[in-house]
Amino acid sequence: MVVPWLGIPLVEVIDGLQPTGKARYVEFTTLLDPSQMPGQRQRVLDWPYVEGLRMDEARHPLTLLVTGVYGKALPNQNGAPIRLVIPWKYGFKGGKSIVKIRFTEKQPRTTWNLAAPSEYGLYANVNPEVDHPRWSQARERRIGEFFKRKTLMFNGYAHEVGSLSAGLDLRTNY
Repeated sequence: MVVPWLGIPLVEVIDGLQPTGKARYVEFTTLLDPSQMPGQRQRVLDWPYVEGLRMDEARHPLTLLVTGVYGKALPNQNGAPIRLVIPWKYGFKGGKSIVKIRFTEKQPRTTWNLAAPSEYGLYANVNPEVDHPRWSQARERRIGEFFKRKTLMFNGYAHEVGSLSAGLDLRTNY
């Protein structure tokens, strides 16, 4: 899916904030407001939602802090006021309605990793060669298309981001 996001590369924000050399991860915390987000009243997940990236992923120019879509301000249903978009991890990572960004030395305890540790790790990626425990990633149906097609490694961004996974066994580091 191609979405015309409007925003700023996260690396520009990171460089402006100048984290110390000890920062190895970036943690994102989203808005906790059950009056606006009734789904948070259910105990499906431990709210607020927390997402995390390694610093090299966060600094990649394709990682965006998004404030708009389709030429307009980001609407609430799309994650206003700020949303995280990592195109090669789309479907696995992407905090919406971000209210806090924190640099950490230790790996963040993310919402999905706490809720389902055997399904969602910090390194979670779109990888057609490694099935999610409950479904295959080998084929996908794009919006507007009837038939499924082969899923591309890292959502088709393998050339741009493949080096970020160098040395990782993507079957055990999910």
